[in-house]
Amino acid sequence: MKVVTAYLLALLGGNTCPSAKDIKAILASIGADVDDEKIDLLLSQMDGKDITKMIAASREKLASVPAGGGAGVAVAAAAAGGAAAAPAAEDKKEEKVEEKEESDDDMGFSLFD
Repeated sequence: MKVVTAYLLALLGGNTCPSAKDIKAILASIGADVDDEKIDLLLSQMDGKDITKMIAASREKLASVPAGGGAGVAVAAAAAGGAAAAPAAEDKKEEKVEEKEESDDDMGFSLFD
């Protein structure tokens, strides 16, 4: 991932065709380990390709990938009567807050007296 990031940083810096030397210089500037094999693999895969087209194609692919586990849980909770369970959870929270206030009164002193 750091090799890809260094490649993209070189592109953002105005270098239209970053070399292995450019990527190594960026990685060395932050003290990161340099893996020559990964750099060579990235450069061979990106040879002659436009980065903006690559990113656009990747976005289209990622749009079809389901992401996030919370939506499925929320749907399942709603189907199982989760809407009724939510107010009950709020009532429990309110009761706990009241108990804390009562326990402070039982101690016999106030912080601001």
